[in-house]
Amino acid sequence: MSINFFQQWINYRNTKALVIMGILAILGSILVACSEEAATEEMVEQETMVEQEMAVEATVVVEEVVEEVSKTIVDIAVEDGRFTTLVAALQAAELDSVLAGEGPFTVFAPTDDAFAKLPEGTVASLLETIPALKDILLYHVVSGDVLAADVVTLESATTLQGQTVSISAMGDVVKINDSQVIITDIQGSNGTIHVIDTVLLPPAE
Repeated sequence: MSINFFQQWINYRNTKALVIMGILAILGSILVACSEEAATEEMVEQETMVEQEMAVEATVVVEEVVEEVSKTIVDIAVEDGRFTTLVAALQAAELDSVLAGEGPFTVFAPTDDAFAKLPEGTVASLLETIPALKDILLYHVVSGDVLAADVVTLESATTLQGQTVSISAMGDVVKINDSQVIITDIQGSNGTIHVIDTVLLPPAE
C-alpha cells in the first residue's frame, strides 16, 4: 500500500511538472510573439518616419526649383551679388523692367570684375550718357532662350541693339567677341543668363 501511494505521489509530481512546463512553454511563446509584434511595430514606425522625412525633403526641393524658375533674369542678377554694376546700369537705363518682361531673352552678363576692366571713369560716364549706356546694354541681349548647347553651334547672333556679336568655340572655351563665357545656363522664368568676363562694346558704325 505504501508502494502504491509512493508511485501515485511520483505520478502526481510528474504530471504537475509537465503542467508547469506546458504553462511555461505557452508563456514563452506569448512573450516571443509579443516581442516580435513590438519589433514589427517599431520597424513600421521607423519606415513611416523615414518616408515622411523623404516626402518633406522632396517637397522642399520641388519648392526651391519652382521658386528659382519663377524668378526673372533681372531677379536673378539682383540676388546673385556678382552683377551690381550691371543691375545699376539696367536701372539707370530703365531696361530692368524690359528684361523683367515676358521675353524670352538671353543675356550675356558681365560681372562686376568685367566692368572693373574698363578704363577708370567709363562706368560713371556711361551712367550719365543714357543713350550710349542703352546701346551697350542691349548689345549684351539676344532675343529668344538660347542655351549653351545652342550657342556653341552659332557663329554669330543679332543683339537687341541691332548689331551682331561673333561667337567662337574652341574646346571648352566659348567666346562672345573677345569676352569669355565663364558660367552658362543660369535659367530664369523669362530667359537665360550666360556670365562673361569682359564687357561687350558695340563696334562704331
